[in-house]
Amino acid sequence: MTLDSANLIRYVTASFSCGEVRLKKSIAVLFCIAGLTVSIATYAAGDIDTGREKAFTCTGCHSSPGMRNAYPGYNVPKLGGQHAAYIIAALKGYKSKERSHPTMQAHASTMSEQDMADIAEYFASLGAE
Repeated sequence: MTLDSANLIRYVTASFSCGEVRLKKSIAVLFCIAGLTVSIATYAAGDIDTGREKAFTCTGCHSSPGMRNAYPGYNVPKLGGQHAAYIIAALKGYKSKERSHPTMQAHASTMSEQDMADIAEYFASLGAE
């Protein structure tokens, strides 16, 4: 048996009375939430200085005033001040091809999760420009 959140709740609540089951379920849910919070906090640690180095090619488009990509009328978004979590989610979307932009898919396809976190922290640290 794998011990995912559903199995954990079933395991903890097995052979208890109704009141005990509610208490045990509440405790199991709290442990699951705590574990998720810790894993998110651990994952989100990007390094700004490393991100600055890794984002060198990104800044060519995402930090240039008035820059446009090959599609007419599509402004390249400025990333300075953007939330790191959003940038990570966007990069993951490009990597998995859930987001459609060939250039961004190519860039994201070579990035590790740590690369994404570092780049995201760097852009988040810039503030809106």
